[in-house]
Amino acid sequence: MSSLLIRKAVYHYAMGPGFLYSKIRNLVSPHRPRMRDQLGSFSGSGLEIGGSSVVFEPRGLFPIYETCSSLDNVTFSDKTAWEGEVQIGRTFRFHIEREPGYQYVMEGASLGSMTASAYDFLASSHMLEHSANPLAVLFGWKRVLRDNGRLLLVLPHRDGTFDYRRPVTSMEHLVQDYDNQIDEGDQTHLGEILRLHDLRRDPAQPSKEHFERWISENYVNRGAHHHVFDMRLAVQIADYAGYQIIDVEAVRPFHIFLIASKPPESETLDNSAFLQFDSQRYRCSPFRTDHVLRKPEGH
Repeated sequence: MSSLLIRKAVYHYAMGPGFLYSKIRNLVSPHRPRMRDQLGSFSGSGLEIGGSSVVFEPRGLFPIYETCSSLDNVTFSDKTAWEGEVQIGRTFRFHIEREPGYQYVMEGASLGSMTASAYDFLASSHMLEHSANPLAVLFGWKRVLRDNGRLLLVLPHRDGTFDYRRPVTSMEHLVQDYDNQIDEGDQTHLGEILRLHDLRRDPAQPSKEHFERWISENYVNRGAHHHVFDMRLAVQIADYAGYQIIDVEAVRPFHIFLIASKPPESETLDNSAFLQFDSQRYRCSPFRTDHVLRKPEGH
């Protein structure tokens, strides 16, 4: 197996308890999201930000590559640590039986050159934590969705990953980043990452020295997790960006799944049921952080 494929496998499967353990556990007792019954909503034309992702593959936790009619992709560079070299054009191969989608190379935060209301859905797995300004990203994504178009957002849960020592980012902090128009060159969190990152849970990093170089070159490789999420914060950011939340679920070993839609301007947004943080959906989470009734900790 090539070093690139190893890195991709490690990144997607081993953010938490380790590559081998995670694969064995998933084979013995797969943790499939309850919200897979929403798969039919992802049958049209889609845009994936980041990826391709094993989460969306035919045998993945939420196999939209099987259900969608077409899928384009955006990545931040023509060469990444996870995908290797990519070429602009119809080169995004997401399914062996589907025509390749269009591969864009641009910042996933802006999508400025894309036509508004162009897609039926937008999906992203384990990408938003790599953005310095998640709220700006979510607003940018909403622009390219059609009215009632779906958002499928998969985030790493703090408790299941190498970020478990870090405090959950506060909503106030994210709003401040949005108001201050923070861009991808931001280095605010790099010191905290270097201090609190658990290398034992990150087999993609062979040594502390390698990890320090990786983080110091973050603008090039985008490897740092700027922000740390639990279920409540995932709900808060979707609500702030004006999405109508449909469902949210925490799934072992380290995922938060959130499905939302872009409401037409004539509709009133109502996420009150999801913003009741003492509700059963949080108490049923497999992660302890979601059980504690509190506002997410700040930085």
